[in-house]
Amino acid sequence: MMEYSITLPSKPRVVKEAEQEGTYEIDGLYPGYGHTLGNSLRRIILSSLPGAAVTSVKIEGIEHEFSTMDGVREDVVTILLNLKKLRFEVLTQESQTVSLSIKGPKKVSGEDLKLPGQVRLLNPNSYICELTSKQGIEMEFTIERGLGYVPREALKKDRVEIGEISVDAIFSPIRRVNYEVENMRVGDRTDFNRLRISIETDGTVSPRQALEQSIEIMITQLKAVVGFREEEIEQQSDTGALASPMAAGVDASEAMKTRVEDLELSSRTISSLQTANIRTVGGLARKKEQDLMEVEGLGPKSIQEIKRALANFGIVLK
Repeated sequence: MMEYSITLPSKPRVVKEAEQEGTYEIDGLYPGYGHTLGNSLRRIILSSLPGAAVTSVKIEGIEHEFSTMDGVREDVVTILLNLKKLRFEVLTQESQTVSLSIKGPKKVSGEDLKLPGQVRLLNPNSYICELTSKQGIEMEFTIERGLGYVPREALKKDRVEIGEISVDAIFSPIRRVNYEVENMRVGDRTDFNRLRISIETDGTVSPRQALEQSIEIMITQLKAVVGFREEEIEQQSDTGALASPMAAGVDASEAMKTRVEDLELSSRTISSLQTANIRTVGGLARKKEQDLMEVEGLGPKSIQEIKRALANFGIVLK
């Protein structure tokens, strides 16, 4: 008999793993699923993991990025590029300010920065600039948390202070990620896929954490699109419409006996209630909102729909 079920793959296993680099394999993927999963995970890893980056810089005596400074070997553009190479770990969601005040002659690196308590620099040996005279340099820059790559046009505030230079922010903690797919044998078939993912990070997150977070993000996104959107039931306010059953003098005990299919509910909601053995208004009235949320097929919009229907009888959920 021909099999038509799609087998599930194995959990990721470690091929090799270091502090900032790791290679992982997922075996037993259904034919074609290696590229489907690999490409999706790669895009999520590159674009959707949070990190910290420099977003704006203020240098004393400098009004724009195309300036040069006396006693400094590099121009401002080069200094900005070097600042973007600094990798920070920020332990708070709020933006942080890092400052630099130093006199030369000296080669300035990340270890010369003054960091607030919530910030840690992961590459303190990273080169910033070289002071060629006794003249000093003073600057401060803002570090923020974010996702992926954000151009400076998107970071600019409504009002930018004089001398403040916005820079493109590379928030992603990922330096490199790639994947390979090869065929493998599962039972009698030799066309199943093995997915191998290699990840290199900047040290703010481990390669294993990056892979686990990307998988969780994908699962969360897919769960959000399961099922179809229930259309809101529009309440028509016709002048000739009948009043609610309670207002019309319907006895409360009779209202409790009203069957759910007689209410103005969508067919999906009615089907879910009947599957859960809830067949009358009385059965609904005995349920708490949390109880209904646990019924398969009922979501927030379905609950609102039920509340509106019960309101016509003057009944609210527990």
